[in-house]
Amino acid sequence: MTDLHDPRFATTLARGLSVLRAFRVTDDGLSNAEIAQRTGLPKSTVSRLTFTLGQLGYLVQSPRDDRFRPGPTLVAVGHVAATSLSFLVPAHDLMQRLADETGTLVVLAVRDGDKMVLIRTWRPRHVASIWLEVGQRVPFQTFSSPRAFLAAATPDEIDRIVTEAVQDRQAIEDLLACRPQVRTELARTGFVSTPAGSGPAAYNAVSVPFRSGNLAEPVIFTCGALPAEASVERMETEVGPKLAAAVRTLERLTGQAPGLIPTEA
Repeated sequence: MTDLHDPRFATTLARGLSVLRAFRVTDDGLSNAEIAQRTGLPKSTVSRLTFTLGQLGYLVQSPRDDRFRPGPTLVAVGHVAATSLSFLVPAHDLMQRLADETGTLVVLAVRDGDKMVLIRTWRPRHVASIWLEVGQRVPFQTFSSPRAFLAAATPDEIDRIVTEAVQDRQAIEDLLACRPQVRTELARTGFVSTPAGSGPAAYNAVSVPFRSGNLAEPVIFTCGALPAEASVERMETEVGPKLAAAVRTLERLTGQAPGLIPTEA
């Protein structure tokens, strides 16, 4: 649970981290004004934070356009964090093989506030696929990965999520209302299936949770494809079972407990 009023809570540090989280993989640098818009912080506060982060090497400012970009210190910290996730090593071959066999894009997502952020992607090598990039954030709406995440989360984890300061609390409440049905689906099939919607969710997807001993919350593996490339029926009869089998294999290889559904009273 995030208690902003706890005397141990370092507000300045939290604001500095929110500046770093404002950057996206598609950005070609951000100005102070753009960072202020994304974080909701006053521009004067952002200016002090970006100056400090720049002095420490977490950000660099281009003399060409005065825009800030991730610096070498941030890259080094990110590399250390990624390396600590030991399950990514055996996951690589498993998920690349799955992407090639099914012709779908396979992604790994973790929760970041009220969004799921993609930290790995595996593209099929011989066919075109939907285009999602590492660093892309998926909102907590009717997407496959947040539905699977909330289904696999423990009651304590859910309490932590709903008490955090999130922008779209109603979307999380709507997903929680459907959680019992999604948990039933996950227990019955081993995966969560979400048909294509409109806009950015215009692809069919199946998701499976995985729990790593290195992380406090489940992470989500997802396969996605355009409806023309993989129908809902194919996703549910072929791709979903293969994804579930790949994640179960990863659990055995890493000695992790099954991450399907936590036991609840």
